[in-house]
Amino acid sequence: MSYRQGGRLARTRGFMAALTIVVLGAALAAPSAGAAPAKFWGVAPQSLPSEEVFQRLKRGGVDALRFPVEWGATEGVEGKPNWGYVDAFVARSTANGIEPLPFLNGAPSWAIKSVSVNRASHSVAPVELPVRTAAERSSWQGFLREVVGRYGPGGAFWSEHPGLPYVPIRTWQIWNEPNFKYFVARPNPVDYGKLVSLSYTAIKGLDPGAQLILAGLFSRPKEARWKRKPPLAYYASTFLEKMYKANPGIKTKFNGIALHPYTTSYQELAPEIEEVRSILKKNNDAGKGLWITELGWSSEPPDGRTDLFAKGVQGQVRELNGAFTLFERRQVRWKLKRVFWFSVDDRAGLCNFCGGSGLFSEDFVPKPSWKAYVKFAGGTP
Repeated sequence: MSYRQGGRLARTRGFMAALTIVVLGAALAAPSAGAAPAKFWGVAPQSLPSEEVFQRLKRGGVDALRFPVEWGATEGVEGKPNWGYVDAFVARSTANGIEPLPFLNGAPSWAIKSVSVNRASHSVAPVELPVRTAAERSSWQGFLREVVGRYGPGGAFWSEHPGLPYVPIRTWQIWNEPNFKYFVARPNPVDYGKLVSLSYTAIKGLDPGAQLILAGLFSRPKEARWKRKPPLAYYASTFLEKMYKANPGIKTKFNGIALHPYTTSYQELAPEIEEVRSILKKNNDAGKGLWITELGWSSEPPDGRTDLFAKGVQGQVRELNGAFTLFERRQVRWKLKRVFWFSVDDRAGLCNFCGGSGLFSEDFVPKPSWKAYVKFAGGTP
């Protein structure tokens, strides 16, 4: 800004006026300690939402949607990927102005052996992460290059869908809950660090500006307390600590960490998050942002024996309000980047609380928790 040469007093007054405008502008532009920044609230559906659902989510203020890109589902036959369901997630998200956050996960049977991890639910998981052999490492990196080459900058998906806004995906989450047996039968923090390094090389090789987010870690799975060898699970803080220690230089390979702080009450969130942030500080990595890529409680009737996350209809609202208020108040302190509620609608059978975890019922009737979510997101129910 230029000033008239009218003497020191005039210049001083002009400078102070300009400074006041700048300070006031900055104060208005910056989020307050009690308000979330732009593009903060997200959801994590259990299945592909319809176009109607996407439109309603957008009206409600949803900024982002997290979804899986399963290696086994997309490349069941080696060398013959099928992108059908991934295309649908990306197309519907983009068309409705909702940012997609893909998490890259799983392995086809031709690459990694899968084993049963829960007989009751017939759940299976890769026995280990794809890092042990040269063939596994090469196949995993090849999968990542296919994904980024399709949905990243200049990707084939965008040329195939010219009617969509061109918004290439630049942020990728590497795996899902690798500290828990349900997503890798033998959790191994050393191997996970190797997987992150492999993923960094593959993704950055195609898109140097891409960002990598660590997998959402289940904060404190009860299986971590069991004396099993090899372990069935780790606390998130223990897993991160071992990953850092065994993989020197790993902090240069990712841009943020993620957490799934499933607790019986929102009042238990703070110590779990502080515990993880202390590990970052200990490893001179405290500047990293934190993504809550799954969080939720069920609206099913309370059941203290088999489902501690079931809170009833109004209890689900209470937990959401308490958690979201806490996140807004401590967003700066915890360096929170995004919060994703799990899930959009109820879908029984996928987990013990999935039948009531949605903001909508299974037939897409909004619950009171949806109205509570919208108040924070600033949308319209």
